[in-house]
Amino acid sequence: MSKWVTLPGRQTKFAAGSLHVDLRPDLIAWLRLEQTPGVGNETARRLLSRFGLPEQIFAASHTALCEVVSNKLASALLAIPADFQQQTDKTLAWQEQPDNQILTLADAGYPRSLLEIPDPPLMLYVKGRLALLEASTVAVVGSRNATVQGIRNAESFSEALSSAGLCISSGLAAGIDTAAHQGALRGPGSTIAVIGTGADIVYPARNRNLAHLIAEGGCIVSEYSLSTPALAPNFPRRNRIISGLARGVLVVEAAAQSGSLITARMAAEQGREVFAIPGSIHSPLSKGCHQLIRQGAKLVESAQDILEELQFQHVTSSIQPESLALTEPGVHGLLRQINFDPVHMDTLASSTGIDIASLTSELLNLELNGQLEALPGGYYRRLA
Repeated sequence: MSKWVTLPGRQTKFAAGSLHVDLRPDLIAWLRLEQTPGVGNETARRLLSRFGLPEQIFAASHTALCEVVSNKLASALLAIPADFQQQTDKTLAWQEQPDNQILTLADAGYPRSLLEIPDPPLMLYVKGRLALLEASTVAVVGSRNATVQGIRNAESFSEALSSAGLCISSGLAAGIDTAAHQGALRGPGSTIAVIGTGADIVYPARNRNLAHLIAEGGCIVSEYSLSTPALAPNFPRRNRIISGLARGVLVVEAAAQSGSLITARMAAEQGREVFAIPGSIHSPLSKGCHQLIRQGAKLVESAQDILEELQFQHVTSSIQPESLALTEPGVHGLLRQINFDPVHMDTLASSTGIDIASLTSELLNLELNGQLEALPGGYYRRLA
């Protein structure tokens, strides 16, 4: 459903996102509205519905403002926010850099998909390919502490979906998000990173190189003003944008209390499809996915399952999730080769290339440390 803004003195209602370019308000007024203490998205939308555009809000009298907001907030709106000039100068300088853009609710380029959600962001800071915000998109999310198999699944699913022409949205976090972005960049669909900081900050810092790649081949999106640090409450809120941009959300791995389940819940509330990859009943990172499946999420085993459910036919790749492979040589990579499902000692010897004597010794050490459990018949399974 479109969010409507009525311009004072006009009979016509303009759907936000469809205003003609010559009706675009001054960006500085939007920045002032964004930076006014106490004004969140909901309050801003009430003010916009009552007065039309930010310039009209700030031109209104204290009495008129008090018809919409409290006396305290009306006074805050009529005062210039602290450090406003400094923040505005920084923002305008940022916007002048190549491929940096700022979208407001009144801009024609504002993503139509976000206008459908209950709480669309007031402003979007975009770095990279703006056109991706209107692309057919699937969100891929999951645990920050993912298993090796989860990482492989996130990469391969994302690459397959991107190769089919779908864009992949995720949150640039460690683990599944990182793998999803990396896989998506290998296909033409590319990727959108929705971040919980200002668009001039990379968090986590370890993803700095990945963020540069996304800015070049995909796009980075934030609703937060520049220099906003990594604050815990901002990350669950940005999840509504990750799902809002997408036609569906794929949860790769998630614990029972994972933040990825918040994204899945938001997706369902927004009318998006929810997909989940099943895993071992012994794995804590499968419990969230299994919970979603019990609640009606579609169980998927390949990217093709998602493409068929979304009736997206432009398949150009048959990439499927890879089997678990050794990522470190020798005994130091052994634990990463063992998941929560039983695996035979002969399989481990074959896949790792470790001689039986060394393998037996290392398995015993891992068992004594409480990391593995020895099962009858030469099988082992991971405990933690």
